Amino acid sequence: MSGVDDVIPKFLVESYENLDRLDQDLIALEEAPGELQRIASIFRTVHTIKGTCGFLGFERLERLTHSGESLLSLLRDGERALDETAATALLRMVDAVRDVLAHIESTGEEGDREFQDLIGVLDAIREGEVPEALPTAHEPAECAEEPGEGPAPTVAPAPEGGTASSEGASDAGGHSVAESSIRVEVGILDNLMNMVGELVLARNQILQHAGHRGDSELDGTVQRLNMITTELQEQVMKTRMQPIGNVWSKIPRMVRDLCLDVDKEVRLVMEGKDTELDKTLLEAIKDPLVHIIRNSVDHGVETRAARVEAGKPEAGMLTLRAYHEGGQVNLEISDDGAGVRLDRVRAKAIERGVVAAEEAGRLSDKEVMNLVFMPGFSTAEKVTNVSGRGVGMDVVRTNIEKIGGSIDLSTEAGVGTTIKIKIPLTLAIIPALIVTCQGDSYAIPQVNLLELVRLDTRTNPIETIHDVPVYRLRGNLLPLVALDRELGLVEAGGAGQAEVVNIVVLSADDRQFGLVVDEINDTEEIVVKPLGKQLKGISAFAGATIMGDGAVALILDVFGIAQKAHVLGELRDRRRFGQDGESEGDDQELVSLLVFRLGDDTRMAVPLETVSRLEEFERSRIERSGLSEVVQYRDSIMPLLDLAGYFGTAAERSQEELQAIVATHDGRSVGLLVSAIEDIVETALDFKRGPDRRGVLGSVIVQGRVTEVLDAAGVISDLDPAAAL
Repeated sequence: MSGVDDVIPKFLVESYENLDRLDQDLIALEEAPGELQRIASIFRTVHTIKGTCGFLGFERLERLTHSGESLLSLLRDGERALDETAATALLRMVDAVRDVLAHIESTGEEGDREFQDLIGVLDAIREGEVPEALPTAHEPAECAEEPGEGPAPTVAPAPEGGTASSEGASDAGGHSVAESSIRVEVGILDNLMNMVGELVLARNQILQHAGHRGDSELDGTVQRLNMITTELQEQVMKTRMQPIGNVWSKIPRMVRDLCLDVDKEVRLVMEGKDTELDKTLLEAIKDPLVHIIRNSVDHGVETRAARVEAGKPEAGMLTLRAYHEGGQVNLEISDDGAGVRLDRVRAKAIERGVVAAEEAGRLSDKEVMNLVFMPGFSTAEKVTNVSGRGVGMDVVRTNIEKIGGSIDLSTEAGVGTTIKIKIPLTLAIIPALIVTCQGDSYAIPQVNLLELVRLDTRTNPIETIHDVPVYRLRGNLLPLVALDRELGLVEAGGAGQAEVVNIVVLSADDRQFGLVVDEINDTEEIVVKPLGKQLKGISAFAGATIMGDGAVALILDVFGIAQKAHVLGELRDRRRFGQDGESEGDDQELVSLLVFRLGDDTRMAVPLETVSRLEEFERSRIERSGLSEVVQYRDSIMPLLDLAGYFGTAAERSQEELQAIVATHDGRSVGLLVSAIEDIVETALDFKRGPDRRGVLGSVIVQGRVTEVLDAAGVISDLDPAAAL
């Protein structure tokens, strides 16, 4: 019943609004009985209320509205004219429905009133009779129990809506559910969001200027402004957040129709309908979801006969799952079909000229899977009204990457296929890394950022392969792209001519490349401003923002720059070269690990997706709050957790600066103190040994050494339950 209970508040709000409109329409219709559109509107409104009552099990209310609907049907069909008697009876029905709604709101039940007198009046009018006792305009028919038959229903607090009184009005204790919510046009919310964005920009400018004045009184006022602006920003962004179930509502019908078209049986499971994200993003993922689901039903799930032959249930299963993780929304679309035949994909790619036969043989399974996202690629034997035209998956990837997301496809023969989509919670205000190139500032969305490298070319020279400058990063060749050259700020030339090169390692389409810039500044929350129509054709930019000093900074489109620099075309995957130029061919999924040290000889690692930032704190900045160590961090107080102490490892704090791994969850940052950050490696998370102590997920071999993988969530839960991941 929990699903029904969730619907009731929405039913009450919509019904109260409909009843108010019915009052107005019936009065207007009485003055102009011939308005057929108004009659049809009144009929549809009553029909909607009746249908929902039947679904929710409110049988008495359903009978009452059914009687009114029957009379309205005659009016709609022109078999009877609306006169004062019929209008009064219908208005009394509206009063009775409103009273029952108030009873439902206060008690959760519709009560035991049958409304036989009012139903009899409505039926008599419908039959052309004149009722003996016509309800007056001020005496609701059977809206309250008569004295002697029982006390009048008491008004109890309504869940999440304050209190309710008769006819849905508020009393001294609070408001009805109808009064606790309002409907606002999307345009108004968009304007409000834009104004908050401007406020955030002004806040950033004030913070920057106030920091140079050294006025303690001004600093306090500015910090107060900063806090209020942040809270206002969060609250306004919540008004734009909607459950993904709003997009999923049409999927069951679509799957049903697809199954009829392709003669298959598919059971649909949807998990995480309440997962919320920005309304703009909801609109953006509609088409990609349609393409993916059509492919899953048509290509993924086998026919009934094929499934029975494979020992599977006759009905296939399609699972949609949505959840929040790492400040993003994750969508998973999984089917239990036969999986993607990689040999068939290779053959089709060669046949269509996507890759040469020699090159196809060197592709890893991961690279082969990515071929399905190529424009015009399809493995369908024939074109149907469902699929096979060679459009769809390339559109999916393009649309997902336009909103700062990523898409990944994995498959297992005979088991099924899973498509995982990661998208940001909102596009209005995003964290970004600010870099400088040829004196101008540019913003890089943090969702594309992997790591930062400061390279001394005198000791670590830049190499060139097929005229592409590359840097050997932990054994893998990283293609380099000079931002000034790609933006046409300097003449074409080799990257990395300076003695010291700043490299921003980015990810585009699950491939890595290094963007060479002049300076790397800090991360900031930026307000995304769309580009004018004259600039929208420039693939290198995704928008613009205004910096704290009032200057305009362009937001880089990481995927567009990668395409413009031919990184995605010439180096289809960073692992193409592998070690010493050879293809790796390892089918295991690789995971990035941050390797760190506790004490002198304890070596551990943590999945990089758990890490928000790496920081160094001067010892003098560390304070104590109760029994915990804390540090002032980004306008908040961040707890510091000592990993060496947790694991009982001897570690001295003799250095002046302490290194910390910052993890973030639900907007709160937690610092994990370590002795030293050693490296970032990419390896298969193949545990050679399970956990043998608390706070450890297991042990893996990293760079030839046994390394324990940290259970960050467990450690934080043990040391600081309030910040548990």
